[in-house]
Amino acid sequence: MTRFDQQHVLVTGGTSGIGDAIARGFALAGATVVATGVSESEVQSAREQWSAAGLANLSAKVLDVTNESSIATLVNGLERLDVLVQCAGIIVRGGGEFTIEGFERVVDINLTGAMRVATACRALLAQRGGAIVNLASMLSFFGSGFVPGYSASKGGISQLTKSLAIAWAPQKIRVNAIAPGWIVTPLTQPLVDDAGRRQAIVDRTPLGRWGEPDDVVGAVQFLCSPAAGFITGVVLPVDGGFSIA
Repeated sequence: MTRFDQQHVLVTGGTSGIGDAIARGFALAGATVVATGVSESEVQSAREQWSAAGLANLSAKVLDVTNESSIATLVNGLERLDVLVQCAGIIVRGGGEFTIEGFERVVDINLTGAMRVATACRALLAQRGGAIVNLASMLSFFGSGFVPGYSASKGGISQLTKSLAIAWAPQKIRVNAIAPGWIVTPLTQPLVDDAGRRQAIVDRTPLGRWGEPDDVVGAVQFLCSPAAGFITGVVLPVDGGFSIA
């Protein structure tokens, strides 16, 4: 495991699913971690779980990535920042993303929210020569006939990652992304519960299984470590080979 002792990490969307695994991973690696959730109940639940696990260096705060005041309050309270991991995001099923309201909401949270937080954290990251890892998706590469807002937002995350990598390189800020495949999380639970869909995904995935949130942690830590010191602007699939099958 890469060590992150004496480093400070912010994980948005870090109270559940992939974000929770990433936040825990950095805490176990010695970092001081702040993870955010969208509601007080979600944050309180995460606090209780982390406390029971003995993760005293992992704290949780409420953050609305669509609200610049909420972001400013959080960032102004940070002592310093070495790593920003952006996992905050939503998906709206049942055709909701085909409405303009639904489409705009998903893009505002998943894409514009990532830009808001990155911009607010830029000065702190520049002081440390820090790293950003954004959460992209397989739908950064593929289209989707079911969730056009989510797909568009994740395609945007890919291009935002590359653009900020270029723009902020003079400040020694590296910007990369991971593109998870089919990972078992609350977001994908409806597909996990559908036996036919679940098996179809397993059948196409060369490694023959769904991923777990912990499968993503190592890739994120690598991209934030000195071992990746000459890597920026990359969108790294962590998908068991799904995207090449």
